[in-house]
Amino acid sequence: MKRLLITALICAAASTLFAQNTKTDSIKTSTDTAKAKKDILKLGFGEGSEYEIHTNKDSLRIKPVHPSSIYPKASIGLTFSRFDLGLATLIDNGSFTLRPQNQFLNYRSWKTSNVGFDIFQMGVRFSDGFKIYLSGGFDWTLIRLRQNITILPNQPVLTYKQDDIDFSKNRFSSSYLRVPLSFEFRSKEDEKGNRIHFVIGPDAGLLLNGRVKQISEENGKQKIDDSYHFAKVRYGGFVRMGYAGWGIFAKYYVNDMFENSPEQAGLKNFSFGFTFGF
Repeated sequence: MKRLLITALICAAASTLFAQNTKTDSIKTSTDTAKAKKDILKLGFGEGSEYEIHTNKDSLRIKPVHPSSIYPKASIGLTFSRFDLGLATLIDNGSFTLRPQNQFLNYRSWKTSNVGFDIFQMGVRFSDGFKIYLSGGFDWTLIRLRQNITILPNQPVLTYKQDDIDFSKNRFSSSYLRVPLSFEFRSKEDEKGNRIHFVIGPDAGLLLNGRVKQISEENGKQKIDDSYHFAKVRYGGFVRMGYAGWGIFAKYYVNDMFENSPEQAGLKNFSFGFTFGF
């Protein structure tokens, strides 16, 4: 989208340049300096993405503009940032070991993952080093089950059945619309123009759906969607820290993963890993 907008503006600037070259000398500015000032077009795509288009009779040039030092500054728009890729861990009443009634959720640790990213944000920068923003995006927790079981949809509580099938993949997942509120602290730019970032805040999520995905020789690929008693609303906190455009993250949700299923009371979700795009 940004490239399309820049291309459109370049075309507009080129058209303006052509029109200016066809004007008579009587409407030319009196000095080259004055003309250069008139031929600067400013455009912006959000904080940190401002550009100037410089035109004259023989050339057209685009260069970035350093953000203004006047604060506070508000911003709103679409984005693709804070891409999280990490591991998900189940915590059962404060322990990493699942209780007997939850052993059916025994999972492969290195194949149980968390993926998420933001696509919208609005916020206010109060200084060069501090900003508050609210964002929205999507978040998936993908649990790779060890046992050959099928978690059943449309049951009064979280229920499963044992299968005689050997699944090559048996994944139990949830997807959420995530809405984090971020408090961002960042250092001054170093000699390379990069910064150290530290972001912390609360995170809320609205359940989109749950899914069981299985692959086997007998049945091929199967997908079954249901809420599976995943919490309709989840809430917790997160922290991100890093340098330049990448770093690490951790997320912990304080309410239970499942609702209206008493045997799973106290089972919570913790995730950690790498994050890209501050």
